[in-house]
Amino acid sequence: MTNASGIIRAAGLTGLLTLAACETTPPVTPVPDTPPVSRPEPVEELAPPVITEPSEASKALATYYRRLQNDLLTQGLLRGDGGGPDTPFTDTVLARNFVRIALFDEYVTDGDVLRPQATLSRLRRWDMPVRMTMEFGASVTPEQQSRDRTTVAAYAQRLSRVSGLSILQTDADPNFHVLVLGEDDRATYRDRLREIVPGIAESSLRAITQLPRDQLCIVVAFSEGGGASYSKAVAIIRSEHPDLLRTSCFHEELAQGLGLANDSPQARPSIFNDDEEFGLLTTHDELLLKMLYDPRFRTGMSAAEAAPIARVIARELLASGPT
Repeated sequence: MTNASGIIRAAGLTGLLTLAACETTPPVTPVPDTPPVSRPEPVEELAPPVITEPSEASKALATYYRRLQNDLLTQGLLRGDGGGPDTPFTDTVLARNFVRIALFDEYVTDGDVLRPQATLSRLRRWDMPVRMTMEFGASVTPEQQSRDRTTVAAYAQRLSRVSGLSILQTDADPNFHVLVLGEDDRATYRDRLREIVPGIAESSLRAITQLPRDQLCIVVAFSEGGGASYSKAVAIIRSEHPDLLRTSCFHEELAQGLGLANDSPQARPSIFNDDEEFGLLTTHDELLLKMLYDPRFRTGMSAAEAAPIARVIARELLASGPT
């Protein structure tokens, strides 16, 4: 099965065109004590983004992902209904899924390589407001950029509402970067990634710039000084994806970048499951986010410390009915 995403925990070209405003006037006889007429300052205007034609490799990937999306839909996967009578879950199941998803890492570092391996971790989340921004590769058209910005803005508002975490869309000192890049863009993004995350490890750079074809998208979250509180995250979304796979990646990566780091084959109905049954955030997943940012948890808690609290919160959430 295609690996939809993963989270790694780790410590368009625009130019400026100057236009000089000038005009032709007849000679004027000076008038005493009349101040000189000031001329308009040169005006700087943004040039339109330079959009490049995707390479043959990128076009081939776009064809592959269109076929993949069609295959998944034919199988009844990539559901967007949030779960229903066919996917019941109890508070015990919810608490168990929370521990498995929020208190395990999905990847381990092996030298300069990251490999999938669920590993017991600590409760990690953001203890500061999230300032989210988007960047696009040179092959992403302005129309697609506009659609993606609209999708992410609406989804970020939903994540903020559910979790209670402040998530602001801004280009001012961002700490959560959503990068929509094509196959042609990622290889040339190493220097930009070093600007975004000074000191980024080679293993993280490799994971981002050398995505295998079956890795649809990924998010890398960073903590300072080996702590458990996130300070920065970078999500990578392939620009070759068709609409539903693209939205599915936004849903999973942005939610995982808030601290729901692992996937579990037992989680249902959930996007944190590599079976691709659900493509969009479910009611179950909203409850996981609500639990993650409950003040009864402490950032850095072990699984043993967090598990009994998770059981209490899960009982309360399901006793209160749908949210």
